Amino acid sequence: MTKHFASIQPATSVTFRAPTKADGSDVWKLVAACPPLDQNSMYMNVVQCDHFAKTCIIAERDGQMLGWISGHIPPDDPQTLFVWQVAVHSDARGLGLGKKMLRELLSRPSTRAVRQMETTITRSNEASWGLFRSFARDMGGELTDAPHYERDAHLDGKHATEHLVTISLPRKSLRLAA
Repeated sequence: MTKHFASIQPATSVTFRAPTKADGSDVWKLVAACPPLDQNSMYMNVVQCDHFAKTCIIAERDGQMLGWISGHIPPDDPQTLFVWQVAVHSDARGLGLGKKMLRELLSRPSTRAVRQMETTITRSNEASWGLFRSFARDMGGELTDAPHYERDAHLDGKHATEHLVTISLPRKSLRLAA
């Protein structure tokens, strides 16, 4: 059983792995502990861990889940990795864990054809903007954004507009990520 959110011991290293369906409820708990992330159903997280394990990642230390990224490769765009959520527990913030997980995802055989990364971010989510801008700089990629899922047109006025963020991933940078 996975331990949750205890004090982190800095002497041990963080490991990265693909999730299994047994991780779904732990992912759900981690996302709940990371506002302002939208909490989906636990069932959704189980499906992500099961069906999309090759494009999702868990970071852990001593059996404690510290980070999670959910993503997928859109069926009509095999060169794009769409990142749905990045969750880093408050005990692990400031360690560069988000960028490390993104690099680990891009080093997998399942993402070998990926040439760009996409995500959506609300204007108010400064942590996500910081992560993806920094990641784009580190990778030597260009970051662009535009309104995509709009508050009134798509979200019934109940959620802030999500901007589609696209990061080009130069081939040289992808080799270095591996």
